[in-house]
Amino acid sequence: MDERPEEITALVGREVYSNNGVFVGEVEDIRLDLDTETVTGLALTELNDELFAGHTNGARGVVVPYRWVRAVGDVVLVNDVVERLSDPTEEDSEAIV
Repeated sequence: MDERPEEITALVGREVYSNNGVFVGEVEDIRLDLDTETVTGLALTELNDELFAGHTNGARGVVVPYRWVRAVGDVVLVNDVVERLSDPTEEDSEAIV
């Protein structure tokens, strides 16, 4: 098995979902801090219109802070905080039944 680290560019094109399974967008580019050699954000396009309605001001995409990323695999999982963009006053909609 090859244990070499994956190239950062391998993230480009991956779909991004919240940890609740809601589609967020697709990675188009990576934001890097060259001084510290760390990833600071993911530039997303192909956005979920329901999540970002009224937040993009006509922009083609958004940058999600990398600290929101929870897991990277075949897809990228981010905190559900992204889902709260659609209604920031809404409480957690999942009730325990």
